Amino acid sequence: MTYAVSEIRSAGKPRRKRLSHAAIEPWLYLSPAIILLVVVLLVPLVIGISYSFRKFSAFKSAYVGLGQYQAMFSDQVLGQALVNTLWWTVASLFFQFFLGLGLALLLDKPFWGRKVVQALVFLPWAVPSFLSGLTWAWLFNPIVGPLPHWLFALGLRADPTTSILSDPATAMWGPIIANVWFGIPFFAITLLAALKSIPSELHEAAAIDGASPWQRFTKVTLPFLAPTIAITVMLRTIWIATFADLIFVMTEGGPAGSTNTVPVYIYVSAFKSLDKGYASAVAVLLLVLLIVYAIALIAIRRSLVRHV
Repeated sequence: MTYAVSEIRSAGKPRRKRLSHAAIEPWLYLSPAIILLVVVLLVPLVIGISYSFRKFSAFKSAYVGLGQYQAMFSDQVLGQALVNTLWWTVASLFFQFFLGLGLALLLDKPFWGRKVVQALVFLPWAVPSFLSGLTWAWLFNPIVGPLPHWLFALGLRADPTTSILSDPATAMWGPIIANVWFGIPFFAITLLAALKSIPSELHEAAAIDGASPWQRFTKVTLPFLAPTIAITVMLRTIWIATFADLIFVMTEGGPAGSTNTVPVYIYVSAFKSLDKGYASAVAVLLLVLLIVYAIALIAIRRSLVRHV
């Protein structure tokens, strides 16, 4: 009897060893990615947050606690930058999403030359944002660019010798148009892939039941697209809100701060004013706002799923 018990115990030891190996093995495979994420994302994030509690001068820095965050409450330039960021993000996202959805619906249907249209639609996404900004700045240039003269011919501009980028009332529309052109392919690609996953039998059954094209779109297509729409809208909002390249290349935040968004303000504060501490504090503010937005969007999405 004693021998049998000891044999059972000895037989159980390798099993516990195998279980421990099975628990550790996935982490061994994930370790290179985890190390990369920690080095590339977590460490810079911690350093950036720590910078926000310090005041930097030419050769030294001093701990100021929450002084940088307190200074933001009286910073009128930052307040205008937050308003500009909201306007820039909402307008860009609105046109990118609906134009991208329209292109995805168009490309989902077979027609002659669809492959060529797909290549042309996806081309802006392959162009570097810096080059896109230079190109659109040239297009809006009243001397060498065609757009001011076209806008004058359409009656949208009173003077073809001035650019919309030089007018504080219209300057933001230049980067928004460039960003819409740049970001449409993202929605077109992702939504087209989601459309391809919808079973054709559902549309056929809805058509047999007498559903109109609009009813098939709202009752069949949209419910299948909803998860993709939620994640793409969230990701694209974060990318647009933190996107500084296009605006800085085209306007550098001007004229008169009319296109000065929070990312542009962070860049100018850190690398032109050399105030890294304040720039880090503003970056932390933007991070918190985007985290709150992402949590709210996910919560809304989950509540809608529960109600459905």
